[in-house]
Amino acid sequence: MRYNSFTGYYRKKYGERLQKVVIDAGFTCPNRDGTVGRGGCTYCDNAAFHPSYSTAGKPLHQQIDEGIEFHRVRYRNTHAYLAYFQAFSNTYAPLERLRSLYEEALLHPEVVGIVIGTRPDCVDGAKLDYLASLKDGMALKDWEREVAGNRWSAPVVTVEYGIESCYDSTLKRINRGHDFAAVRKAVEETAARGIDTGAHFILGLPGETREMMLDECAVINSLPLLSVKFHQLQIVKGTAMEKEFAAHPEDFRTFTLEEYIDFFICMLERLRPDLYIERFAGEVPPRFVTDTPWGLVRNVELLRMLEKRLEERDTCQGAALAGL
Repeated sequence: MRYNSFTGYYRKKYGERLQKVVIDAGFTCPNRDGTVGRGGCTYCDNAAFHPSYSTAGKPLHQQIDEGIEFHRVRYRNTHAYLAYFQAFSNTYAPLERLRSLYEEALLHPEVVGIVIGTRPDCVDGAKLDYLASLKDGMALKDWEREVAGNRWSAPVVTVEYGIESCYDSTLKRINRGHDFAAVRKAVEETAARGIDTGAHFILGLPGETREMMLDECAVINSLPLLSVKFHQLQIVKGTAMEKEFAAHPEDFRTFTLEEYIDFFICMLERLRPDLYIERFAGEVPPRFVTDTPWGLVRNVELLRMLEKRLEERDTCQGAALAGL
């Protein structure tokens, strides 16, 4: 393969496929509740990117059970699952509440780990120390699991940071409520504890040119990340960004599908080869957007198009870096 796909990573590392089951544990964000701001990120509507079985207020085990049934339709041979704390900022609470929620999810007999989506300004040393002790098998001394013949002595623990942009001017414009220095500090401190660390970026945020997005690759390469997700910007109905886009469309770098694939290949060429690419584009259900410029193409088809174009261009991840 011409890029380092995250698909198959868990199978290679643990000997079997692990499927994420999305959880909404009822968190909020510091740029929503007034701690650092109000209104949240200008592009965000959480309902647009999590499944119907994941609903705040529903018991965690019920969400997990329903999520497993949802995924079994497609992945019949999957037996081990990761509880994916996705909605809002899932470390934004006192440590004791986090401990209770994470360990409740890990009590489910088919859950072998947790993936925690959060912001870089919502972690501290005590929370990261706890997560490190959890993945090392110390926080839950009597936790063990046997799924499909595979024995687990400690849970899988991954932290995914919403970074979105490396530019402070962009972070301010989209109302993130933190700067990039907070990103670097959180990622470095997480990875230093041996915790698998992922990141999420949005391509096409207002004010960013094609060249600025390509220049981000050097910054991403400098972070001790295991994996990264990229999404093209999608304008969601009812968000502050919808109004901004209507008022100042000239501030946005938009892409046709073909342009985006070629542009992302340019990014791939600049990304270090050991960085796992978990996703390069995203899907928002059509009811959440006023326009679907790419049509209703699904992620599996996007992947085929990316792989075909990489072959046509005879290039690969990291090709533009020195020595390759």
